[in-house]
Amino acid sequence: MKIGGISILLLTGILNYILILFQLGSGLRILKVPLGVHRKTGALLVVCASAHALLAILAH
Repeated sequence: MKIGGISILLLTGILNYILILFQLGSGLRILKVPLGVHRKTGALLVVCASAHALLAILAH
């Protein structure tokens, strides 16, 4: 499964990494964001990580 010649698994993995860095930065108050933004990106991280895991299982 590819989008523009790049694996969907790779794209979701990169997105997960970016979301984890954002969550870490906002949780440690390195990045000053409202609590609501931190919560919403946390929920997005759970959804994206679940999709990444499901796609990885189905790929093998």
